[in-house]
Amino acid sequence: MIGNVFVVCLYGPESTGKSVLAAALAKHFGTVWVPEVAREIVSSNHFSREDIIEIGRAQTERVFQLKQKANRILICDTDLITTQIYSRQYLKVVPPVLYQLESMIQYDHYFLFDIDVPWVADGMRDLREQREEMFTVFKQELERRRIAYTLVRGNWAERQSIIVQKIDVLIK
Repeated sequence: MIGNVFVVCLYGPESTGKSVLAAALAKHFGTVWVPEVAREIVSSNHFSREDIIEIGRAQTERVFQLKQKANRILICDTDLITTQIYSRQYLKVVPPVLYQLESMIQYDHYFLFDIDVPWVADGMRDLREQREEMFTVFKQELERRRIAYTLVRGNWAERQSIIVQKIDVLIK
């Protein structure tokens, strides 16, 4: 919890519905959500070390900005672990500052999105053939850090229901 705001992270590989559900959940709970800031900074998966550091800083800053506007809960479309995963995937290195930025935010709960929904191309997504591998990487990063999570799977209504039920428990 940051202040009196519960902070949750929608987490997992590309094309699993995180952004769509973040917006829907924010509407459901009458609050705001933090988008994946990387999409505002880069328009392809060709980025530099400086770009990934800028993404990490901007993502962290956005969480702190929007928590000021949040109504009891802040929905985050991504986190710094994700930034680290994609830095490792595309740049083969993780700048140490990304670990420092990760430590600045404590999420009250993680929702790990499964890959059991259709993959949708959007111009940036390019890991379709590695969905299972990427899901495993995301899961292992949580487990390595001993971060508890709720697995989110099923159709869109089922996914939203899983998250709403868990958030209802958190905020009561």
